[in-house]
Amino acid sequence: MTQHAHHKIPTRFPFTNSGFLPISMASLLALSVLTLFLLLSSSSAIPNNHRHKSKPPSPSSISAPPEILQACEATRFPDICASSFADSKHVPPNPTPFQIIQSAISFSATNLQTAQSMVKSILANSAGNVNRTTAAKNCIEQLGNSEYRISSTFDALPRGRNKDARAWMGASLVYQYDCWNNFKYANDTSQTNETMAFLNTLQMITSNALSMLMAYDVYGNQTTSWTPPKTEGDGFWEGSGSGGNLGLRGGFPSKLTADVTVCKDGSGGCYKTVQEAVDAAPDNQVSKKFVVHIKAGVYNEIVRIPLEKKNVVFLGDGMGKTVITGSLTVGQPGISTYNTATVAVLGDGFMASGITFQNAAGPPTHQAVAFRSDSDLSYIENCEFLGNQDTLYAHSLRQFYKSCRIQGNVDFIFGNSAAVFQDCQILVSPRQVKPEKGENNAVTAHGRIDPAQPTGFVFQNCSINGTPEYMALYNSKPKVHKNYLGRPWKEYSRVVYINCNFEALITAQGWLPWSGDFALKTLYYGEYKNSGPGSNLSQRVTWSSQIPAEHVNAYSVQNFIQGDEWMLTSS
Repeated sequence: MTQHAHHKIPTRFPFTNSGFLPISMASLLALSVLTLFLLLSSSSAIPNNHRHKSKPPSPSSISAPPEILQACEATRFPDICASSFADSKHVPPNPTPFQIIQSAISFSATNLQTAQSMVKSILANSAGNVNRTTAAKNCIEQLGNSEYRISSTFDALPRGRNKDARAWMGASLVYQYDCWNNFKYANDTSQTNETMAFLNTLQMITSNALSMLMAYDVYGNQTTSWTPPKTEGDGFWEGSGSGGNLGLRGGFPSKLTADVTVCKDGSGGCYKTVQEAVDAAPDNQVSKKFVVHIKAGVYNEIVRIPLEKKNVVFLGDGMGKTVITGSLTVGQPGISTYNTATVAVLGDGFMASGITFQNAAGPPTHQAVAFRSDSDLSYIENCEFLGNQDTLYAHSLRQFYKSCRIQGNVDFIFGNSAAVFQDCQILVSPRQVKPEKGENNAVTAHGRIDPAQPTGFVFQNCSINGTPEYMALYNSKPKVHKNYLGRPWKEYSRVVYINCNFEALITAQGWLPWSGDFALKTLYYGEYKNSGPGSNLSQRVTWSSQIPAEHVNAYSVQNFIQGDEWMLTSS
């Protein structure tokens, strides 16, 4: 699959023959006011939790061609959608579905730029305020990632790369939500409050474009057949009839030649730090891999692989031999969960083998990420991830993990990516504080915020057990040490386990609520042909599911992350 260099998003709609113009700043402010009205009228003020077809104060004021109104009916926020198009004033007669989608994406792109300016203004006014400064800096990075993914979506659509377009637009929404969420904990000025309202409206506009992309991919050009995004809970499985092979096995490329080497003493021309080696990689390299051999040793450093460093490969000397470790944790000044990662990857096409990624932060236990990935089409094999709470942050886009070992206790595999874990060993470790007391551990906390996002965690042929230290605690008092397959971090959380082995530490209920009945009607938690003492389905919570056999191939490597197009495979 072709990787794209970074493109700047034009301030006007890029397809000049369409006649579309983006929605104006004044209209976005008006939509923000409308959003606030809807929020105050709703039972929840969380973005993307609004009821479908919520009514604006004056619906009669919305005027748009029937083709557009029809397309808008396939979105979660049809009134916001119609208002966006009505304000454009440059919609040609009888627009095609393709033109409508392009215009919807353009609305998101242009107004994203306004959001970026607003956040930069917050940063400029936040000297001396550590929390707000951290929120603004993270937000600027995240909106930059969103900008890049929307630009890539523009590139993908004319070439018929619909799955790419959906993955990238879905990720763009992830980053916009994260930006909004950053300010939830630093909303201490009217400026931040206004920016959050604007970001909330922006998310609705982006969600609408994403819904249209899904409808176009699933149903084609006939907008009369388009529907709002459906999920497994609606009886909808995507790709299950297209012959995906669950037996498809990933394969790591062999005989890779190192471009640079990292070693502890820096001898013989080696780099002494992993970050120096990353910095040496060429920008936006799409034709070949940049291979970094990291020799055995413990590298105590924070590593960042930026967006422009594509196709970087980390080759270690084996799990437990090549170790990259850090100890950043929430609770330290200016540090959020996003910042705690020992290694964080933004550049697409990242690969790794033979490495331990660790966050060694000590008690008191807070979020402390060992590895965060926003790398699309990333492949990680024979690696180890060590931590406690929030070990592996599979944040966004399409990721593949094979024969890895993942260890932690609280929500230790989390994020909003489309990630497949194949032949992995998942281990629960003791809590850092009073481990003998007992606990509720969730292996996963998937964070899908929109039903049109093609994301979820898929576990194939994996095992779930405890470390020897944890199992000693568990066996001494099994009734107080409770472990679950997952809990819903966000409203449309999706996790499935297929042909996995669950040891006795997995509770009979299987899955844990987040809070009350939050997300229980919108999540999808599925199991299929698992084994082991923890796999008995007779006492599973009623809001989990058994995957129908005719739909299990929806979660194949091919169908779920399009793996047959971009990674080496072996049957």
